[in-house]
Amino acid sequence: MIDHTLLSPDSTPADVTALVAEARELGVFAICVSPSMLPVRAPGLVVATVAGFPSGKHHSLVKGAEARLAVEQGAAEVDMVIDVGAARAGEYGAVLSDIVTVREAVGDRALLKVIIEAAALSDDAIVEVCRAAERAGADFVKTSTGFHPAGGASAHAVRLMAETVGGRLGVKASGGIRDAAQAAELIAAGATRLGLSRSRAVLEGFPV
Repeated sequence: MIDHTLLSPDSTPADVTALVAEARELGVFAICVSPSMLPVRAPGLVVATVAGFPSGKHHSLVKGAEARLAVEQGAAEVDMVIDVGAARAGEYGAVLSDIVTVREAVGDRALLKVIIEAAALSDDAIVEVCRAAERAGADFVKTSTGFHPAGGASAHAVRLMAETVGGRLGVKASGGIRDAAQAAELIAAGATRLGLSRSRAVLEGFPV
């Protein structure tokens, strides 16, 4: 269930090499790195990256181009950030168009996750953005970048997202998940994937 994540702006190639080694040791599903770090050799692991990260305020065509290039460089999954301001303003058509642009850019060559920055949105906006993601052909909705001052994943947001997509899309919880108790709460709320930068600490809190 874990995307072992390294998205620090000061990360180095050596950090990515260490991330891959730790991911293999821990037996996680995927690694998630910044697009500038691609391509990454990670046999046995899914390679994920981000687009429009972390602000979401990039032009849709830029997000699409970034995602397309990342897929060409070996990414199998792309986590894109919506324009959170458009969602807060109720401009859900613009959110839909943004996601469609990235979906069309990568086609069926990559799994697409849509980061909605749930902590910055009202419950109604969370529901509408999740509906837009589904209509646009996304594969997952994701809570957070982990960089927004409003906060990261919450069980309430995950539950609402899971209820909205009804199992038709996956739900990825990310942002500020530091221990096993918090991870277990998010899984119970409906998370089907976890984005973790502290994967070892979280896993050590679970029974063998």
